[in-house]
Amino acid sequence: MTSSQDRPHFFYTAPPGACPYLPNRIERKILVDLATPDANFLHSRLSHAGFRRSHTLAYAPICDGCSACIPIRLPVCRLTPNRTQKRAVRRNADLVRSLLPPTATDEQYTLFRRYLDSRHSDGEMAGMSMHDYRIMVEETPVDTRLVEFRAPDTTLMAASLIDVLEDGLSAVYSFYEPDCPQRSLGSFAILSLAELAMQMELPYLYLGYWVPGSPKMAYKERFQPAEILRHGTWQKLDLNQPPQTERAHPFPEGPLF
Repeated sequence: MTSSQDRPHFFYTAPPGACPYLPNRIERKILVDLATPDANFLHSRLSHAGFRRSHTLAYAPICDGCSACIPIRLPVCRLTPNRTQKRAVRRNADLVRSLLPPTATDEQYTLFRRYLDSRHSDGEMAGMSMHDYRIMVEETPVDTRLVEFRAPDTTLMAASLIDVLEDGLSAVYSFYEPDCPQRSLGSFAILSLAELAMQMELPYLYLGYWVPGSPKMAYKERFQPAEILRHGTWQKLDLNQPPQTERAHPFPEGPLF
């Protein structure tokens, strides 16, 4: 009898579009439908190979001549916060973290909307409605959770949508109160998710793509040590040796399974 893990999986390519990270670049993606009986297994394997999840699809960039979107993850047991990150932890020591099912609420959407309007008003997510937000949170075929961070008066200060993988947590999307810059809530959320991964005895926190040359993605390199996926192998990120970002062939390198 053939197990679900032995069934074939089909890959598709998305139409080209403007790159959201680098100017004057065209983005292409390869897609895989995760809505299968072995969704969690498939998602974990694809994440290890550099894919990300959006709704029921896993995707990876296959842009012509460009491999600037570099998968990055944190080995949580070896994570060493710098002085600024330690300060963020202290300033948010009053927040209470809750691990919840992936259920969208009006309160979350209000904060999500304020965050987008303040930080990403010109981004591809800028026009998302409550319906769109609910789909982002709830339309998932894998083990997805929502992490909320609340102040002592129960005010929602930040939230993170995460997936639970075989070898770690995947940070799908985080948003936070934009009017409290002194808290450094974005950095704190990453550090808290790394702590959560350790508590769940999972070795890695997957942060998506690090894009050298993109200011909006530069924050990921500040968490050290970090690992990046190059030539099919996870290796330590060395900021003194800039990675090659030209692509010799269109598909992800190395075996997927």
